[in-house]
Amino acid sequence: MKQFILLISLILSLTSFAQTEDNPSVWNAEIKKISDTEYDVIFKAKILDKWHVYSQYNPDGASLPIEIYAPDSLANYKIIGKAKESKTYKEYTEIWDKEEIFFKKNATLTQRIEITDPTASRIKIILEGQVCKEACLQIEESFILSLNGQTLNIVETIDERSKLLSKKLKLDLKNTSLLKMDSDGNSEEGSSLFTIFILGFVGGLLALLTPCVFPMIPLTVSFFTKQSQTKSKGITNAVLYGVFIVVIYFLLSLPFHLIDGLDPSILNSISTNVWLNLFFFAILAFFAFSFFGFYEITLPSSWGNKMDDASNVGGIIGIFFMALTLAIVSFSCTGPILGSLLAGSLNASGNTAMQLSTGMVGFGLALALPFALFALFPSWLNSLPKSGGWLNTTKVVLGFLELAFAFKFLSNADLVGHWDFLKREVFIGIWILIFFGLALYIFGKIKFPHDGPSKKLSFSRISFGILVASFVIYLIPGVMKNPTWNLNQLSGFPPPQFYSIYEQESDCPLGLNCFKDFDEGLQYAKENNKPILLDFTGWACVNCRKMEENVWSEPDIYQTLKEDFVLISLYVDDNEKELPKDQQFDFLKANGKIKKIETVGDKWATFQVLNFKNASQPYYLLLSPDLEILHRPEKYTDRDTYKQWLDEGLVKFKN
Repeated sequence: MKQFILLISLILSLTSFAQTEDNPSVWNAEIKKISDTEYDVIFKAKILDKWHVYSQYNPDGASLPIEIYAPDSLANYKIIGKAKESKTYKEYTEIWDKEEIFFKKNATLTQRIEITDPTASRIKIILEGQVCKEACLQIEESFILSLNGQTLNIVETIDERSKLLSKKLKLDLKNTSLLKMDSDGNSEEGSSLFTIFILGFVGGLLALLTPCVFPMIPLTVSFFTKQSQTKSKGITNAVLYGVFIVVIYFLLSLPFHLIDGLDPSILNSISTNVWLNLFFFAILAFFAFSFFGFYEITLPSSWGNKMDDASNVGGIIGIFFMALTLAIVSFSCTGPILGSLLAGSLNASGNTAMQLSTGMVGFGLALALPFALFALFPSWLNSLPKSGGWLNTTKVVLGFLELAFAFKFLSNADLVGHWDFLKREVFIGIWILIFFGLALYIFGKIKFPHDGPSKKLSFSRISFGILVASFVIYLIPGVMKNPTWNLNQLSGFPPPQFYSIYEQESDCPLGLNCFKDFDEGLQYAKENNKPILLDFTGWACVNCRKMEENVWSEPDIYQTLKEDFVLISLYVDDNEKELPKDQQFDFLKANGKIKKIETVGDKWATFQVLNFKNASQPYYLLLSPDLEILHRPEKYTDRDTYKQWLDEGLVKFKN
């Protein structure tokens, strides 16, 4: 019960923080001279009521302690020991099962440093940690301090070189009113959310056909209709039960709205993180083998027992806990599908948090509908098929699909990390093996632990097996150098066509000539007096691949791109490729926070948000060499719309 209350309070607090408490600790610093080489840097913080900042001595495995350090090994000073701290408090927390040490309301830390460069006139020092109130926010404070007699005063948040490089990111654009005519208006966003909702709904329908959920339908509906004093009361309770299922799955997505609000590109950075993609690969593969029947994944049985006990309370509260019990005890079947939904949302473009919420609502609605409908029409229960081996077959088929999907995340990690081992043909070869295995399973040639004795194959099973075998045949040309067909229907899942084991004309889409640095592309456009197609893209961007392989590949569009435009493709998720040291800098964001620009992806993601107030991909702009915007921006769209957009921009440039 305590765990549940903590979970609900955590979710509710996250949503409120995003609106009113996004900066709960404010820091400043000053320094006093102790000797010719030693100084005390004094950090002071004002902390919002009920929030905690954690001591340097906070135990391992709990909230992150404050850490003070120099930015790199070339710093002109060194840290001497730990900082002296003002009054701290101790309190046991159930979250970490530890006694934590923290500051509240005010914090002062005095850090002794020793200057190692006699010519030093300023230093840079960094303070990091966490500030928490059920939920936690990161503290990342960077101070540049100038030597001035006996004291050091804060002078600038970033140095002159960083200022210069930040200024170079900002373009002197003309005709910026066209940016407000962005094609991501209500119609496209609504369409995208509708698609996510449908995918979530389909996921919920698949979850219904699993052994953890399907048998619960008649049992639960019968419980409501028989236990209630009147038929109308039983129907009301069953409908309320369904509503609570939708609410519970919606609540699971709320924390991501906080994350989405911190930085326009943060979820893109998270979704394209190499280690996160490896984690998704491992977890989805783990889920797949659970579906195969080699082991069961369940939440602690005590959770289900406690929720079951709580459901006996009665009334609306009891019905809520019954819905929560269903979510917990069915996790072994719904968890893998929800994991796929989460992973898919994080790798989508647009408002990721809203997409995840929409998908979760679709999932919960599909799961809840049968309980409400069968309560309204109880005679329909007689038409339900009996539980049996077909439920396990459904789980195994989902296991194969889950395994295929897992390799998409391994591919993302490989692309972003530039490891060059999971090339397009290797990826397709793995899919061929997976779906060939699925075909063998459908035809009864291989079995898994929970399969029953062999029976005569039904017509529907044979038909499905033929469909899977046809898909395998469709995949086979994809491993060849000159495929019979190009697998455009799968665009976005396999790596791009230029990421191949065979030698390619270039590492640009479709062998086009492209620039991956804006300044170089702009210079070429000026020299040749050509308009620019600015393409904000990503290695792990599914819709980017669909546009390149389904729209750009059209002969008339391909010819236009090749002959009439200078293509500049900027990869915003290229976070494993570091910029040269002399090109790395601190960027001061509009909210006063500092963002470290250390990788190619950092640079181009910030460049996109700074100039075009957008953080989604694909995102296309048409510019003249003197940086006039020629047309409204374009996103993921159809062939005819894109062709018309290119032609209109070209006409505007020529005129």
